Amino acid sequence: MKLTNDTLALAANTLRCLAIDGVQAAKSGHPGAPMGLADIAAVLWLKHLKHDPSDSKWPDRDRFVLSGGHGSMLLYSLLHLAGYDLPLDELKRFRQLGSRTPGHPEYGHTDGVETTTGPLGQGIATALGMAIAERLAAARYNVADAEPVVDHRTWIFCGDGDLEEGISHEACSLAGHLRLDKVVLFYDSNGITIEGHTDLALSDDTKKRFQAYNWHVLEIDGHNYDQIDRAIRKALKLTGKPVLIICKTHIGKGSPNKQDTHDCHGAPLGDEEVRLTKQALGFPEDQFFHVPEDVRTLFRERASKLRRAHGRWKRVFKDWSKANPEKAAQWKAAHEDVLPADIEKALPVFDPAKPVATRNASGLVLNALAQTLPYLVGGSADLAPSNMTWLKDLGEIKPGDFSGRNFHFGIRELAMAALMNGVQVHGGFRIFGGTFFVFSDYCRPAMRLAALMGLPVIYVYTHDSFYVGEDGPTHEPVEQLAALRCMPNVTVIRPADPTETAAAWVAALKNKKGPTALLLTRQNMKVLDRSQYPSATHVEKGAYTLWQSGEGTPDLMLIATGSEVEIALEAAKQIEGKNVRVVSMPSWELFEKQNKTYRDRIIDPDCTRRLVVEAGVSFGWERYAGRCGALLTLDTYGASGPFKELAQQFGFTAANVLAKARELLAR
Repeated sequence: MKLTNDTLALAANTLRCLAIDGVQAAKSGHPGAPMGLADIAAVLWLKHLKHDPSDSKWPDRDRFVLSGGHGSMLLYSLLHLAGYDLPLDELKRFRQLGSRTPGHPEYGHTDGVETTTGPLGQGIATALGMAIAERLAAARYNVADAEPVVDHRTWIFCGDGDLEEGISHEACSLAGHLRLDKVVLFYDSNGITIEGHTDLALSDDTKKRFQAYNWHVLEIDGHNYDQIDRAIRKALKLTGKPVLIICKTHIGKGSPNKQDTHDCHGAPLGDEEVRLTKQALGFPEDQFFHVPEDVRTLFRERASKLRRAHGRWKRVFKDWSKANPEKAAQWKAAHEDVLPADIEKALPVFDPAKPVATRNASGLVLNALAQTLPYLVGGSADLAPSNMTWLKDLGEIKPGDFSGRNFHFGIRELAMAALMNGVQVHGGFRIFGGTFFVFSDYCRPAMRLAALMGLPVIYVYTHDSFYVGEDGPTHEPVEQLAALRCMPNVTVIRPADPTETAAAWVAALKNKKGPTALLLTRQNMKVLDRSQYPSATHVEKGAYTLWQSGEGTPDLMLIATGSEVEIALEAAKQIEGKNVRVVSMPSWELFEKQNKTYRDRIIDPDCTRRLVVEAGVSFGWERYAGRCGALLTLDTYGASGPFKELAQQFGFTAANVLAKARELLAR
């Protein structure tokens, strides 16, 4: 069937009607954006987007991200029409419990959804991470004078709200700096937000803003099919920069009474307005979720063409694999996230005679692992010399050159975390990112999405407590430990010494179902002599008995994490005539995954005298301290001064631990 402006209009109006019917049936949702973007979506999906609905995981597919996830009925309608595993009945169950069409798109829940988008702006940043991953992969796998195996684009739809959020400034600035091409951002410029017209709070010149970011900028009428097509074709030819297409659109396009008003932004049109809109669009007023057969034919023919393109890529990939067996083996390991069975052999060994800060130990471990895992990439938010996250002699990712393995994210913590999500969800890499632990607050919105999506990104958070010292309370994390532990599906590991740090990295790499946060010290830590103490591989179990003066149920347990394990151990060894156990508990989350027998063996329920020692707020520790236990924690902010003086002031000394232990024993 010939693709003309008339057939494109029919497809676009079908998208509009599916969207308004879905929202109306749910009695909630956002019809305005899908109606305004339908024309652009029809042109992109029927003429340009490279994908295969029969295989939503094709590695070289284009990525499409709807950043304004509230407009999800547009995406669901596109996926259904395109031929993804999303039956029409699921569109009818929009926003209903158990449906595959939730209010905002969710990665892993709906076939064809590339990432979870909810909080505005994060879709842009995550998609830019996908585009970076494409460039990284192209630099590694494509061979000169041969057809590329990595050659896809990232297409993003966004709205005014996305561009108002600060994360868009962070991410788009970095994308422009990196000269990140093969990415096209469509800006749905309709001038409307929930409260009314955007001029209530916005007077930016978007064109100048993005030109200042070093982007190509095009401007079109977002309802003119010829202009849309020409802009996309021009974007396909532009290189050296990302492309922004500013699309002047009408929110609620086609609604006689609600077009261009905020009334259609976040509420159903209403039965009468739905009827009038369908009448205006030439659709049957009394039919719901109606799809004309001509539209079905358009999408079927497009899907057939795309399957042939995918088949051709498979042949190219097969020939490439035969000609480049080493690269092919690396591709397979990277896309399957394979860890060597003997990965522990790659880890450095630390000398008990030489104290080392766990951030420094992490840097040594990371560099050793990087030699074993060529798909491990990462960087820091301008703190690599402090976070020890630099991969030595492995190159840097810089403007127009993505062959290296080190990112300079700049002072952009939130964008860093969201870009990490994009690289990870794209596939083919494991990524880490570093900053000071106190700035995890800046990362949290993207961390939460990583946890929701089950992405195995790794956060390297250094300067993990008041031991930061002279920088003072603004830089000394106190409540952040509890805040991360509250976030479902985030694994927090606070190692007690350099050897535990190495084991923590292995545990993080083995965690394939969610993000891991490694909390590391600025100050030096003693290296525990593992000939006298249990193996640090016990870190993978979250907690283990590090030392005990006797056998069986102890009279007293000292439970500590990170730098406080050292002082707990020193204090315990001074208690005579009592059976004392010291438990190193680097990770609550890993511990809770163990069976009850193991948990009871470590945190013996018959021992009620328990002292928890951790340089953070007490929140949550009652579950391990028990009703008769005590807490040596920090429920105030820190202070500025040498860390050893702060330790004395806040009571984090072996002498104070010993005193509190004796108080417990005397009860």
